[in-house]
Amino acid sequence: MSHKILVVEDDASTADFVATGLAEHGFVVDRANNGRDGLFHATDGSYDCIILDRMLPGMDGMAVLGALRAAGIDTPVIILSALGSAEDRVKGLEGGSDDYLTKPFAFAELLARIRLLIRRAGNGAGAAPETRLSCADLEMDLLSRKVKRAGQVVDLQPREFRLLEFMLRHADQVVTRTMLLEGVWDYHFDPGTNVIDVHVSRLRKKIDEGHARPLLHTVRGSGYRLGQDG
Repeated sequence: MSHKILVVEDDASTADFVATGLAEHGFVVDRANNGRDGLFHATDGSYDCIILDRMLPGMDGMAVLGALRAAGIDTPVIILSALGSAEDRVKGLEGGSDDYLTKPFAFAELLARIRLLIRRAGNGAGAAPETRLSCADLEMDLLSRKVKRAGQVVDLQPREFRLLEFMLRHADQVVTRTMLLEGVWDYHFDPGTNVIDVHVSRLRKKIDEGHARPLLHTVRGSGYRLGQDG
């Protein structure tokens, strides 16, 4: 089972960097770009760790942290901030965070701190993140980024790889267009294009063409489903 991380960061480049790196290491990542949205996501209590910027629009990071702790939510929180004085760090830790990392930072250090907090929280006892996904004879190696069906290599473009990874993580479930827009394209609105249809069509040809049993199915009026049964 993959660990789930919430990244609350208003700087798009930093958020992209962190989210992409975590996804490459097998984590499931959700994002929010302001304090209020971050608090909304965090209060469902489903995350294994939260990465929280201090200076956020809408609601300051320390206010978000205070609201979480006041609500009894003890999800491990790492504050990620450009405010790096001793006073700032002390304020962050005494305000309820479990760790404090200043910008600029090394991704490897952030990753190590996340794993440490998850291990301490007992959410998986330090188990390695999931590195392989599969559905029937379709296999994905998240480390080597190789995909095979029936032992044959399937060559995918980066976006197709991410699309397939998302669908494998939701195998045998109906995946809606909204889920794909948010999970694969990071869009929180429908841009009104056929970008999803085009990518799904290409992916279907690559994984199903030449095989007796298709795995990628269209669910009329709902979306798509990856599974053995149509």
